[in-house]
Amino acid sequence: MTIDWRYTVQDRLGVLSVAGYLGPDAVRRFSGAIGWALARGTGPVVVDLTELRNWSTEGQLAITEAALRLAEAGRSLELAAIPADGSLVPAGGCPPIPVHADLASALAAHDTGQKEDQPEERQEWRTTGWPTEDAHR
Repeated sequence: MTIDWRYTVQDRLGVLSVAGYLGPDAVRRFSGAIGWALARGTGPVVVDLTELRNWSTEGQLAITEAALRLAEAGRSLELAAIPADGSLVPAGGCPPIPVHADLASALAAHDTGQKEDQPEERQEWRTTGWPTEDAHR
């Protein structure tokens, strides 16, 4: 079992939404998604785990490795809506990883003061398994 992901950049904030199970079989795909985020953004990356069913120890280690990769590039990683068990044990030497209750809280923490009359610049990429907006209608 693997994961699907969607990466959105909006006003320098990146949101990497992950769905499925972040286990040993999905670690490479998650690492690739982090590489995608590194290549296509400049600000913090919020990893939205709302659609994540669960994660393994290897998945949690992939999160801390992602935080290290982003820190090396001068960027930070934050988590939103971690799985119900609420556990995350960062590896030694890992930068702090802020955890938000949900994506709305994470976005509110990064309120850029965007005015309604100013259009937001938004770009989005996704795996082929990620549902399109039309699928929700």
